[in-house]
Amino acid sequence: MVFIPGGTFTLGSLDFYPEEAPLRRVALDGFWIDETPVTNRDFARFVAATGHVTVAEVAPDPKDYPGMDPALAVPGSLVFTPPPGPVPLNRPDLWWRFVPGADWRHPYGPDADLDVLDLWDHPVVQVAWADAAAYAKWAGKALPTEAEHEVAARGGLEGKAFAWGDELAPDGRIMANSWQGSFPHHNTAADGWERTSPVRSFPPNGYGLHDMIGNVWEWTQDWWEDRPRQPRKKRPDACCTIANPRGGTLWGSYDPAQPDVKIGRKVLKGGSHLCAVNHCQRYRPAARHPEMIDTSTTHIGFRCVKRVKP
Repeated sequence: MVFIPGGTFTLGSLDFYPEEAPLRRVALDGFWIDETPVTNRDFARFVAATGHVTVAEVAPDPKDYPGMDPALAVPGSLVFTPPPGPVPLNRPDLWWRFVPGADWRHPYGPDADLDVLDLWDHPVVQVAWADAAAYAKWAGKALPTEAEHEVAARGGLEGKAFAWGDELAPDGRIMANSWQGSFPHHNTAADGWERTSPVRSFPPNGYGLHDMIGNVWEWTQDWWEDRPRQPRKKRPDACCTIANPRGGTLWGSYDPAQPDVKIGRKVLKGGSHLCAVNHCQRYRPAARHPEMIDTSTTHIGFRCVKRVKP
C-alpha cells in the first residue's frame, strides 16, 4: 500500500461530463491505498480462506427482477463482445452480452479459466460491489470513497485532466490501458492489450500508484448521487470545504432495511480498457460513473484503503 498524505484538495471538472461538476473542495485525513487493483491471485487467496461465493456464481432470483427473462436466471455475468461493425453509441446492449458461467475464475465464459488465459496478475473482474466489500473486510481494509479515489488518482496534480498532465498521450506515449481505435468494433490495441493488462504494465502516477486510470473501473463505497445539470457557465463551485466526505444519498427506492433487494447504484472511478476517444472519455481522475450494486462485468474491479485514525 502507498500512503496518501492528508490535506485539502479540489475535485471535479468543468471540461468533460456534467456529472463531474461542480468543482469542490474537500479535506481528507491521510490514508493508505493499494498500489494496484486487487488481482486474480489476491482474490483467489481470499476465496480459499473464506469460501466466498460471488454474486455472478449464484443464479438471480426472478422475484428480485420483475419481467426477467427466465433464461437469464442462471449463474453468469456480462461479457464485452465487440460487434462486427459500427453501431449507435447509445446502445450498450449491442456490445454487452450476458454469458452463463462467466465469473471471476472464467471472466469471458466457462470455456477458459485464469490458467488458460494467464490472468493471475491481471485485476480481478466479474465482481459485484458486495464481493469487493467482502474482500475488503476480510483484508482488514475498506473500499475507498469517491474523494479518496480521485485524490489518489491525481497523484499530487491539481487541476489536470489526466493523472499525468493535460495530454492523453504526451509525446505519443500511451500512459494507461484504454481503447485505441473506433469503439466498440475496432481496437488497434496500440497499447499492447485488447482487454485487461497485468498490474504495473503502465507507468505509476506521482504517488507511485498503478492503474488508477484505465485497465478496470473500480468500485467505491459511495452511493451515486445525480447532480443538477446546468449550463457550463452557470455551474457554481462548491461553497465550502467538506471534511472526509462519505458521498451520496441512497439512489432510487433502495431501502436499507431490505439490503438484499438488488437495487441501488455505487460510484465507479478510474475508467477502463473500454474507454475511448470516441466514447466514454472517462480515463481521468474526475470521471465518475454509476453502476448497479448487483452487476459484474469484464471491466470492473477494485482496490482497498486503510484509513489513519485522527
